[in-house]
Amino acid sequence: MRFLVRVAAAAVTSLLAIGSAHALTVYSSVDEENAKKLLDAFSKATGVETQMVFLSSGPALSRIEAEKANPQADVWFGAPSENHILAKERGLTEPYVSQNAAALSDEFKDKEGYWHAIYTNPLAIGVRTDILESRKAPVPTSWEDLKNPAYKGLIQMPSPQSSGTAYALILTLIDERGEDGAFDYLKAINPNVQTYTQSGTAPSGALGVGETPLAIQFTPGFLKLADEGYPVQVVFPSEGVGYEVAAMSILKGAKNVDDAKKLVDWMTSADGQGALSATKTYFLPIRSDVSGGTGVPALDKIKLVSSDPKFAAENKKRLVERWTKDVLGQ
Repeated sequence: MRFLVRVAAAAVTSLLAIGSAHALTVYSSVDEENAKKLLDAFSKATGVETQMVFLSSGPALSRIEAEKANPQADVWFGAPSENHILAKERGLTEPYVSQNAAALSDEFKDKEGYWHAIYTNPLAIGVRTDILESRKAPVPTSWEDLKNPAYKGLIQMPSPQSSGTAYALILTLIDERGEDGAFDYLKAINPNVQTYTQSGTAPSGALGVGETPLAIQFTPGFLKLADEGYPVQVVFPSEGVGYEVAAMSILKGAKNVDDAKKLVDWMTSADGQGALSATKTYFLPIRSDVSGGTGVPALDKIKLVSSDPKFAAENKKRLVERWTKDVLGQ
C-alpha cells in the first residue's frame, strides 16, 4: 500500500511539473504584492502563464549565479539596474533588444539589450497642504525652499546611516552643488528637520497621520496617500531629483526564452507601463508618453539627476560618516 501511495504521489508531482513546464518562471525582486499585480496583468494581456519566486536583490543575484550551469528561472524581474549590470558582466544574462527600446531613454536600457527598465522611483517632497495652509506657510517648489525658517521642526527625512533613500539624496545634492555645497545645504536645513527616520519609507507614514507636513523619500508612499484622498501634494524640486531604476533581464540559458521576450516587450510597451498606475503600484513609468496617474507629471516633466554608481559605491562609507560628523555634529 505504501508503495502505491508513493507511486501515486510521484505521478501527481510529475503532472504538476508538466503543467508548470510551460510557465514563465520569474525571480522577482519587486515586492511580492506589486510583482503579482504586474505579472497577473501580463498574463491577462498575453495569455502567458507565470510562476514567481520572490528574492531580494542580493540573494537573487547569488542564486542566479549558483544556477548558472542549469538555470531554474527565465527572467530576473526587479532589483536596481546596477545589479543587472553586474549580472551582464558575470555572463548570467543574454541580450534581447525589445521592439520598444527606442521609446526608452539611455538610462532605462542596456544598449545591447542585456536589461530593460521596468519602472523608476524619483525622490520627492511630500507635502500636507492642509497643515501648511493652517500655518500660513508656502508649499515648497525646490530643495532651496526647505531652508525657509517657517519650516522649523516640520521636515521628516530618512537617515543615511540606515537608509539608501537618504544616501540617494546626498548623491543628488552633490551632483547639483558639489560635495561641500551639499553638506553646507544639509547643515542649513538641519534645524528644520523634526526627525531623521531609520526607514526610507517612514516619512510618508508620518505624513499620512499628520505628524509632519513635509517629508522626503522616494515617491510611491506619497502617491499612495494622494490616491487615497489625503491632502498630499507631491513636489519634484526644480533643481532636480535622484532616482532608482528597477530593471529586468532574460537569464542566459532560459528554457522559456520566447515568453521571456514577451514579458520584456509587454513591460516596456505603453500598455505594460500603463499597468503601473492601473494596478496601483505607485511606481513611475519609464516611458515619457505614459502618465504615472492623476496628479503625477510624465517623466519628461521631471528633472532627473543621475549618479555615478561607481562613485556611489566607493564613497558611501566616507560620505555617511561625513554626514554624521558635519550634520549631526557627532
